Amino acid sequence: MPEQLWFTEFLNHLFAGPVTGLLRALHIEPSYPQAPITNAVSMQVLVFLFLVVLFALVRSRLSVDKPGALQHVFEGVHGFIVRQSEEIIGHHSEGFTPFLVALAFFILICNLIGLIPGFESPTAVPMVPLGCAVTAFIYYQTQGFKHHGIAYLKHFMGPMWWLAPIMLPIEIISHVARMLSLTVRLFANMFAGDMVTLVFFSLVPVGVPILFLGLHIGVSFLQTYIFILLTTVYLAGAVAEEH
Repeated sequence: MPEQLWFTEFLNHLFAGPVTGLLRALHIEPSYPQAPITNAVSMQVLVFLFLVVLFALVRSRLSVDKPGALQHVFEGVHGFIVRQSEEIIGHHSEGFTPFLVALAFFILICNLIGLIPGFESPTAVPMVPLGCAVTAFIYYQTQGFKHHGIAYLKHFMGPMWWLAPIMLPIEIISHVARMLSLTVRLFANMFAGDMVTLVFFSLVPVGVPILFLGLHIGVSFLQTYIFILLTTVYLAGAVAEEH
């Protein structure tokens, strides 16, 4: 039986049977039928529930005359992403803002939740950054087809038709490598941050680890920004107009 966080144990106590049944229906045999929900999955569920409550709270307290501190924070994040998208994508970038904001908050909270005793950062597990990278990949490819139609395939063919046999495999590898790059960058930094903090807490439990907690917070924000920035760049390439 793997080591479980208290929230993971709680979810397995409630849903182990249905989750195991669902996995077996999909021809996936869980390693531990009594505990099919892993710590990474339970932390993502917790982050999702937290964000739903947070968004609902902000929505219920929206005010033009007397905006609260939480509203200011959300408006600041929204405004930052809108300005960045306009600079990179152009004037038609407004439709991408909800996805980019939601993805940014999800990754950021996943990065930071590991600082709370009794929890861990799900982004320090490879499958979670991979899931975010695949989501970003599917989204910008979908937007490319939505914006250009079948003509979007020309992006993979190169500037001249006779280069298509060479450019097509190169472009496919390039786009797949984007997912790998996003995954490795986020996972490696969060995993390293967790390990460094854990080591210094075990060696020097007072004082010094606070510095590394501050570093972990900085890395969490930086990696969130880089992930969203690169996703925006990929979106810009997918919906770009040829002139």
